[in-house]
Amino acid sequence: MATTRTATTQWKGALIDGSGTVSLDTSGVGTFEVSWPSRAESANGKTSPEELIAAAHSSCFSMALSHGLAGAGTPPESLQTSADVTFQPGEGITGIVLTVKGHVPGITAEQFQEAAETAKANCPVSKALAGTTISLKAELL
Repeated sequence: MATTRTATTQWKGALIDGSGTVSLDTSGVGTFEVSWPSRAESANGKTSPEELIAAAHSSCFSMALSHGLAGAGTPPESLQTSADVTFQPGEGITGIVLTVKGHVPGITAEQFQEAAETAKANCPVSKALAGTTISLKAELL
């Protein structure tokens, strides 16, 4: 069954001196401020499209990796994933680095790396970002 998630942005003003809010409508967990300076320079307590992509990618990847490991009979005890999304003004998103550390009894570091690569390739967010270079660092704890 397909699901649809919704977020809404309200923006006022021009790009450089304007600002807005992003609300996560489906979950209702919050409304977050956005602006060009918080995107292209320092966050200063505001979010950005890139941070929201990072959140989506790290959570999707973790779920895909957990599913793959469990399907292979080695469910993880824990996974910690960060996604670093690089934004270059004038160019756009120039790369994403996924870093995962996992505690998975019963597998080797090579098996963990292979499972992580499979999750990276098959995670729906990775597929949606297929035009972007996505790197992976996987460490079995």
